[in-house]
Amino acid sequence: MDVITEKISPCKSLEEFRNFSDSKKHDQVANHYKMMRMNHTMDFADKMAEKYDFSNGKYRKMMTIKEAFHELLSYVDASDPDADLPNKIHMLQTAEGIRKAGHPDWMQIVGLIHDMGKIMFLWGEEKDGQKGTKDGAQWALGGDTWVLGCKIPDVCVFPEYNTLNPDMHDDRYNTEYGIYSSNCGFENLNFAYGHDEYLYQMLLANNTTIPIEGLAMIRYHSCYPWHTGGAYRHLMNEGDHNLLKWILDFNKCDLYTKDNNLSEVIKNEDKLWDYYSPILDKYGLGDSLKW
Repeated sequence: MDVITEKISPCKSLEEFRNFSDSKKHDQVANHYKMMRMNHTMDFADKMAEKYDFSNGKYRKMMTIKEAFHELLSYVDASDPDADLPNKIHMLQTAEGIRKAGHPDWMQIVGLIHDMGKIMFLWGEEKDGQKGTKDGAQWALGGDTWVLGCKIPDVCVFPEYNTLNPDMHDDRYNTEYGIYSSNCGFENLNFAYGHDEYLYQMLLANNTTIPIEGLAMIRYHSCYPWHTGGAYRHLMNEGDHNLLKWILDFNKCDLYTKDNNLSEVIKNEDKLWDYYSPILDKYGLGDSLKW
């Protein structure tokens, strides 16, 4: 597959996106990332992977994509400095941006569902950073992720919080390579556990036929230290370089389609579902799914 690089037309200047210095939500966003850095460790990731295990037919609830969308109707991401959009609206805007840019139908579906892993708030607890309210703890639901098991890079947002991470005081995990070897490949890395990893595992459990490029967009789209910051190049294998091109293309759509003017999406929502439902069917996501 060749990467389509059709340019997305943002609703504001590029400099206004991802403002982590003085946005209206700065204090809330800064606290979110402080809590992320304090709590995301190898041990915590293992705990979450066990809780949200899909092996041997395990799941928490059966729902269609549309039913899961309804559950996310009022969910607003506390880590996002750009907008106060319900995630449902943001996902529809992302999908429509991808569609208008001429990207393939599977990538449109990735845009439609990419943040649906935040559905974990249905089973999450405050102490684990999975409270599904705007003002609740969401540090294990959303936000930029990083690779666990090695040194947290300074290209992370709010790098001043890196030293608060317990793993950075563990000699096994605080070096450039940590527990990994050169060019070991991203499929062998551990990430701060959040909606990306959950949804990736959920899609595998439901045997989706979304191609590998789309699954990589799901799993790595929040890893800004990698795809935007340039970190972890020493851990990439040859295949990761191809996936990175796709992820960068996806992230233009994810980031630059955010618009607080909701009228177009809300007005046309029924028509949008008429369009996307057959594509969900095409990639094995049209029926009730394991969550």
